[in-house]
Amino acid sequence: MAGHSKWANIQHRKGRQDAARSKLFSKLAKEITVAAKMGDPDPDKNPRLRLAVKAAKAVSCPKDVIDRAIKKSLGGDAESYTEIRYEGYGVNGIAVIVESMTDNVNRTASNVRSYFAKCGGNLGQTGSVSHGFDRVGEISYPASVGSADDVMMAALEAGADDVESDEEGHWIYTSVENLNDVSDALEKTLGESTESKLIWKPQTLTEVDLETAQKLMRLVDMLEDDDDVQTVTHNFDIPEEVAAQL
Repeated sequence: MAGHSKWANIQHRKGRQDAARSKLFSKLAKEITVAAKMGDPDPDKNPRLRLAVKAAKAVSCPKDVIDRAIKKSLGGDAESYTEIRYEGYGVNGIAVIVESMTDNVNRTASNVRSYFAKCGGNLGQTGSVSHGFDRVGEISYPASVGSADDVMMAALEAGADDVESDEEGHWIYTSVENLNDVSDALEKTLGESTESKLIWKPQTLTEVDLETAQKLMRLVDMLEDDDDVQTVTHNFDIPEEVAAQL
């Protein structure tokens, strides 16, 4: 079983959140608009929109930003975005999946390719690395919600497939099809989750040294700073002794 990546904690210690906050809200709003445009503008009737709104609320995205994004989908001038997944390798063969939402495919492809090249990696064909990941639903809860055993029991009763717990929280995994049902069932026993979303879960994680971690973090930073990139997923993990030096 692949352990939960420490990347989020490293990113937090780097203190990038404040600087990236407006950019994050913009990306979340884009996903909300697209989800609402593709289905019903009512989150209760549109699973993808419901997940998008939940993700926005999880990072304290203002309600007016969420409402504006939904209303934008109803207008005839809402942008048309193309969703594209890029796959490639960072330094030392670390697998990276980049999900984008763009109104200019050529621009995005050129940018993503250049980020990989600048950081010692290379962009591959679609499918070149995703075989090492599982497409699953992930539901997260804070550690304070209960013990690992209690959360495991609740998750199994709700129909989940797997659970990972540590001192920082609990991550519950489901099939893509069951994400909404399991999330609803868990809310009745554990309360509202921190986040529910579809992810690419690495089948194994590769621990990296300081030099490799620095190069990979630079790649991830460059990708996440691009307005067209929605998510970046990878299969590297940073050991605590390396994290302490970053």
